[in-house]
Amino acid sequence: MEIEDSDKEAGDRSELEGELEAEKQRSAELLNRLKYMQADLENYRKRADREMREAGESALRSLALKLLAVVDELDLALIHADKGEGGAELREGLAMVRKNFDSALESAGVERIECLGRPFDPAYHEAVERVQGDSAEGDVVVEELRPGFTFRGQLLRPSMVKVGAPSGGLKEGAKA
Repeated sequence: MEIEDSDKEAGDRSELEGELEAEKQRSAELLNRLKYMQADLENYRKRADREMREAGESALRSLALKLLAVVDELDLALIHADKGEGGAELREGLAMVRKNFDSALESAGVERIECLGRPFDPAYHEAVERVQGDSAEGDVVVEELRPGFTFRGQLLRPSMVKVGAPSGGLKEGAKA
């Protein structure tokens, strides 16, 4: 009988060890699935944060573009204020509004493209006319017709410019 009890205990033991091994394997699989789910959740959070940031940037970009039309109109008003009577007060008021707009645009990440006297760059400038230049250097911006702007380092609107051709390099009346 002792042999039978010993065999039975060995059988029970091997059965328990098998069950223990199965539970360890199941536990390892569940832990692995949990790790994958945590990684998926973290990736989702990162993607959602990035999409929210991009949506905010897109909204700011759209607003900045709309504000630029107002800035253009203020510039025109300043030019015309110099020509009429009572223009000093009008000009002063418009200049203050323009300064506030510039400050607001700058705080939103909009910067004006400086172009006068600089080499023509088709990535930032839109040439509307080519004129006779004073220097031997070619393709230099000689006049800005409409300012261009960048939004956080990316082009928002190119500058409309007149480009100077090198001395003697352009015939009378040629356009860009």
